[in-house]
Amino acid sequence: MPKQTPLYELHRRGAARMVDFGGWEMPLHYGSQLEEHLAVRAASGVFDVSHMRVLDLAGADVLPFLRHLLANDCTRLEPGRALYSCMLQADGGVLDDLIVYRLGDAAPAPYRIVVNAATADDDIAWMQRVIAGRAGAVQLRPRPDLALLAVQGPQARVRLAQAAPHLAGAVGALRVFGVAPVADGMVARTGYTGEDGCEIALPAAEAAGLWAALLEAGVRPCGLGARDTLRLEAGLNLYGQDMDRGVTPLESGLAWTVDLREARDFIGRAALEAQAAAPGLRQLLGLKLRDRGVLRAHQEVATAHGAGQTTSGSYAPTLGGSIALARLPAGVKPGDEVQVDLRGRAAAAVVCRPPFVRHGKVLV
Repeated sequence: MPKQTPLYELHRRGAARMVDFGGWEMPLHYGSQLEEHLAVRAASGVFDVSHMRVLDLAGADVLPFLRHLLANDCTRLEPGRALYSCMLQADGGVLDDLIVYRLGDAAPAPYRIVVNAATADDDIAWMQRVIAGRAGAVQLRPRPDLALLAVQGPQARVRLAQAAPHLAGAVGALRVFGVAPVADGMVARTGYTGEDGCEIALPAAEAAGLWAALLEAGVRPCGLGARDTLRLEAGLNLYGQDMDRGVTPLESGLAWTVDLREARDFIGRAALEAQAAAPGLRQLLGLKLRDRGVLRAHQEVATAHGAGQTTSGSYAPTLGGSIALARLPAGVKPGDEVQVDLRGRAAAAVVCRPPFVRHGKVLV
């Protein structure tokens, strides 16, 4: 039986089309995925992302633990800032991609992590094993009592401040990838759409009230369908498609999230260093279809340097055509012409460097 978020009944009353996503019953759209996508690019939309898992971390040794656990270095995190990172297994494969928030030293839990829904149970078990294998005091506390909403779009922060005046001060002061604790929750200027906006963690009992206030303020409810096309246009990876345990950040367009500047012993470091020194490293690039058709995941790509494969693909409403992310051989570069196998038909595409769209502007 799929799990349900605190907003499930509101989604049903809003005539959302519900689907099973990672064991959760989630809204795919509220009538038009296309209109929801365009609303976020032009104005604002709100997504229920309460299926993602919030984890609080505390203890005297939490920072050394995070520096060992993650490929990015949490030392750079000042209070009130957030950091994107991958969590790796010993061979460099990606267990999950996540965001770490430093809420502040005075907070009961100075660090908060949000992980993906489908990997949450495995992530928690992995973190607990790492904690058990190290000396030091670290407490990991899952927070199922918190709901998560993402308000995205060029008007998102203004509409959020109208809907929740008690958050207006925090929202107005936030820098990009900033976070502010609010009671037992938080508001962060992060997102997954390529637009400005905020993600809000709040007690589950308060989620329906904020959702209703946002809709009354003119924010459009959006489902998983628009969330996927928005993130693809923004060139953002989806765990389980663009990266997983079988690939490393270096071949997933995420080398920028790996911090090797200091002699820091993080899990997977030796494997990444060996891979970086070896020839023929695959790379994640974008494709823009020139011919008719729609790009999807797992389509073969023929290049002058060998075969590759699409990892994510869809129709891109902002571009009016089809795009994809693809893992391609070394030597392929933006501007190259390639052929994609669309059910036995070769279709021409051009290689480009993501993002395709950022802040409403087409970049390819």
